[in-house]
Amino acid sequence: MRAPERLVSRPPAWAIAALAMLVALIAVLAIWRPWSPPAATIAAGSEELAVATPPEPLALPQDAAVLIFGDSWTWGEAAAPGEGYAYVVGELTGWRTIVDGIRGSGYLRPGSNGATFGTRIAQLDRWLDPDLIIVQGSINDRARYPDGYREAVDAAWNRLAEIYPDVPIVILGPAPHILPVEEATRLIDADLADLAAQRGWWYISPLAENWITDADYLRVIDTSEVGNNHPSTAGHRYLAERLAAAVAAISR
Repeated sequence: MRAPERLVSRPPAWAIAALAMLVALIAVLAIWRPWSPPAATIAAGSEELAVATPPEPLALPQDAAVLIFGDSWTWGEAAAPGEGYAYVVGELTGWRTIVDGIRGSGYLRPGSNGATFGTRIAQLDRWLDPDLIIVQGSINDRARYPDGYREAVDAAWNRLAEIYPDVPIVILGPAPHILPVEEATRLIDADLADLAAQRGWWYISPLAENWITDADYLRVIDTSEVGNNHPSTAGHRYLAERLAAAVAAISR
């Protein structure tokens, strides 16, 4: 004997249409996410990722004075004297670069001079009058991350914006010194991208744009005892080329 069939009433056409509209709206919101903070603007080479509220394109004079602030990579570790990326990028672009790099320094970690990024920024010359500021790094905060990291970054950037209120600031995120990229380095990159986006600053991510990969790692990084996993002279020139192209891509 067959079980009796259950009668199911069919919903009216207007209910079906309303449900379809609700599903479509949810899908749109899932993509748009208007409640989330704007994504960071990431530029590299000639490519640029789309964002909700991109910063204004840079307008630099031909002989721009550019302050490049950072850690040992900015200092030029493992490169021949005067051939670190921060110096070479000046040759490539015509910028007058002002290089301020301290080995071992980060937002949380004091460098070889005993100062963090925040302390060093507070000591910058107010009368420097650069046309652009590039803040690089830093992988040096990996061991101390995440406790107090975002607060330290915010405090340092607040001070930098206070000293140079009318100068555009570009944040150059950490680049990998070893592969695969350490998780702390990825998280630092993500935090810096988010914090830069909140201020409407350009953010250049060597990680997101694959500046250093398995294919070119040994060409860029000096893994010898002397180099200690810093860019070689050729590696510094390569980084300078990538940085010059990235800044050109966000300039008018």
